[in-house]
Parts: sequence; C-alpha cells; structure tokens
Amino acid sequence: MVRKPVVSTISNGGYLQGNAKGKLPAMGSKEPPEQEKVVLKKKITLLRGISIIIGTIIGAGIFISPKGVLQNTGSVGMSLVIWTACGVLSLFGALSYAELGTSIKKSGGHYTYILEVFGPLPAFVRVWVELLVIRPAATAVISLAFGRYILEPFFIHCEIPELAVKLITAVGITVVMVLNSMSVSWSARIQIFLTFCKLTAILIIIVPGVMQLIKGHTQHFKDAFSGRDANIMGLPLAFYYGMYAYAGWFYLNFVTEEVENPEKTVPLAICISMAIVTAGYVLTNVAYFTTISAEELLLSNAVAVTFSERLLGNFSLAVPIFVALSCFGSMNGGVFAVSRLFYVASREGHLPEILSMIHVRKHTPLPAVIVLHPLTMIMLFSGDLNSLLNFLSFARWLFIGLAVAGLIYLRYKCPDMHRPFKVPLFIPALFSFTCLFMVALSLYSDPFSTGIGFVITLTGVPAYYLFIIWDKKPTWFRRMSDKITRTLQIILEVVPEEDCHEL
Repeated sequence: MVRKPVVSTISNGGYLQGNAKGKLPAMGSKEPPEQEKVVLKKKITLLRGISIIIGTIIGAGIFISPKGVLQNTGSVGMSLVIWTACGVLSLFGALSYAELGTSIKKSGGHYTYILEVFGPLPAFVRVWVELLVIRPAATAVISLAFGRYILEPFFIHCEIPELAVKLITAVGITVVMVLNSMSVSWSARIQIFLTFCKLTAILIIIVPGVMQLIKGHTQHFKDAFSGRDANIMGLPLAFYYGMYAYAGWFYLNFVTEEVENPEKTVPLAICISMAIVTAGYVLTNVAYFTTISAEELLLSNAVAVTFSERLLGNFSLAVPIFVALSCFGSMNGGVFAVSRLFYVASREGHLPEILSMIHVRKHTPLPAVIVLHPLTMIMLFSGDLNSLLNFLSFARWLFIGLAVAGLIYLRYKCPDMHRPFKVPLFIPALFSFTCLFMVALSLYSDPFSTGIGFVITLTGVPAYYLFIIWDKKPTWFRRMSDKITRTLQIILEVVPEEDCHEL
C-alpha cells in the first residue's frame, strides 16, 4: 500500500516545502551545491533494540511509587495479579505493534500507523499534541526525578533546594539532547549501559527479597487477597497505573527504518524485553512485600529507598544513584525514539520541513532532536507538570488503541499485505478494547481533567486546516518560511534525506 505524500497537497513554495533533496544551500545562493547521499543508517541491532525498550520502560516508577496499584486494589495478592496482567496486556500491545512494524516498515510508531489507516487528520492531531505538550512535559517530569535523585546523596540530612534540582535537571536534558544530536551509535551504546544499570538496580532489590523469602519472611503474604475493600472503580484505575508503568514497549517502532533486519529483530526484541520487564516488575513487588507491609508501602513516597534502608544499611545510598541512572536512560531512550516521530511527521508534510533533515556528517536527525530542548525547558520551569500530563494521559491510550484497531482493519482491507510476523486477532482486539475502555473510564471518573485534555487535543483540528490544508498563504509568509528553512539548514548543516520511503 503506497500513500501519496501529504506534502503534495500543498502548493509550491508553501510552508512545509523546501529545497531540492540532498543539498546544502549556500548563503545568498538559490542553487545549492550537490552533496553525497545522506540517509539515516541502520544501526539498531537486537541488543540495542532490547536496550531501547527496556531502558525506556523502566524509569523511576517501579523504584519510587508503585503504591497506585496497591491503593486501588486493596490487597497484596490482587496488586500482584494486576502487575502480572498489565505485563501480559502490554505484551499483547507490543506483539500487535510487532506485526504493524514488520508490515509497515516506516519509523514513527503510532503516528505512522494512524496515518496509513485513518488518514492525515487524526495523525496530525496525534503529533500536534505530542510535540507541543505531551513529550516536553513527560521529558521534564522524568528529568526532574533524575535531578532530584542524583542530588539526594549530597543532601541526606536536609531538603534539596528546588532551584538546584531544576538546574541539574536542565544540565541532564541538555546532555541527552547533545548526545542524540551527535551520534546514533553512541546514544545506543550508552542506552545499553544504562539498561544494565536499571537491571542491576532491580536485582539489588530482588536478590535480598528472595533471601528474605528463603528465611521465611512471608508474613505480609498471609491472607494475601484480604484487606480493605477496593472501590468498584479501583480495579480499572489500578490497571491504568500498571499500564503506565509498562509504557515504552512501543518505542522501537518509532525507529523501524534504523533497525537491522526489522522483520526478525523487532518481534524478537519486543518478546525478550517484555518477558524481562514483566518478571522484573512482579519480582520487585514481591521483594518489597517481604520487608514492607501494605500499610507502610502506601505511606512511603520512595518505596525502593525505604526497602533498601531496612535491608542494605549503608549501601542504601547507592539506590538513589541507580534510580537517577534509570531516569537518565528513560530520558535518552524517549528522546531518541520520539525525535524519529517528528522526523517522519515532517517528511509526510505535517511539521516544518527542517525537522526531516539530517546532519551531513553525523547522519542524525539533528533538528528533530533539538526542537524538544526549548519546549522541555519551558515545561521544566513552568507550573504543575503532573496535572498537565493527567489532562492528556487519555490521548496516549486513545491513539494507541486506534493504532492497534487499525491492525484489525488492515487484515480485512489489505489481506494480501506482506506480514512476516502475524498475531492471532484476539490479541489486538483485546488490547484495543482495553485501551478504549480506559479512555471511556477516564471520562467517567475524572471528567474535568479529561475534558481539558480533550479540548487541548481538539486544537489540533483547526491547526491542521490552517497549516496543512490552507494553501493560499500570503507571499511574504512563504518567502519568510523558505528563508528561515535555508538559514537553519546552513547553521545546522542539515539536508533532506535522499531516500524513497515506500510501504
């Protein structure tokens, strides 16, 4: 299935169009010199693919605040069931994305699949909200956790100054952006190292927990399914918390075009990663309950720190460092993957053309990476980020649910499409139903926050018609846009990719 590029609907010289491909314009010259072919290289191996998925999924949540699941289930046993069920459901979603990623061999993840199945308008709305709000806010939140925990060993007996946290956070964000701008290989290598750090941190919790079980510390597992009665709305909300902790399994699909042998690498990386993460999450929660009661866990703001202080003595100081490294890995993996979403959206004509250009020597999507930096900094020094994410959390599951539902549609619409990897239909059906159910639940349980998020998302509709469909923009606007694009090309040393991306 070949789709006519969206950019072709815009008249010559329009807002999203630019110079001939593969050329770096000279200042003041209309005819840019020829350059050698510039493309994104296939540098994502199986190990690097696994590190992207695991390294992005495992952030601060499993170490700091797993109490959302327990709070909404009411018992230790049911919380462990939910953690396991969320892992299985996330695996279902990941397997569905594996089929989509091996059938539609284009980077971009949710955006690309929605674009191919449902058309340009919902795809544009998806990338509009992702670029302006969701990704900068999400990056700022995980970066703040990095800043706070990297400083904790230096402020053991006092509160960490908020300004110090934000300053070290800003440094961390800048380092991640520079790293992803300079080299795909180095970014991937560091992600592998950080993934091993994350798994080491989990093992630091799991191993003492298993030793506690061997010693007979099972008192918190007696009558595991008894406890306070959970609200009837609690189980779906607990499921939501669990799914949020597993979020990140879709990031490898954002970089499909850079994966070596994607038909085999993508499904294998997804299956291995989800098995490791699910086992690690469940065993980590089991380890917590060998030492901490359900009541104590609900009162703790940093469960891993509470656990380590009781069992590890002075070595507990290492836990905040590992949590910080875990957060840094999530920052790095998220920026690496989401920059490709912006790159693909620009290539399809949904974002300014400069974002689909590649550095002539480093072969990285430099503009698509650095566009996140000012937006993230604005979010970092603005108001309540968590509230903003709550407003828009439903949008993530709505569009992921739509993307997986698109898999079912493609089965019937394009039965002869080449599918190297194929899942039983009940897997995408169950997953998409669950995602859409969670969206409907959020409308019922928190109509105010969800309503605000819905309104913010809908702003993408007039933006689509203003920036994409309307092709009678003033001449001065077209000329200014072209001049800005050429100037940025020269400053950043980037050119459009010389490659034809077909389905």
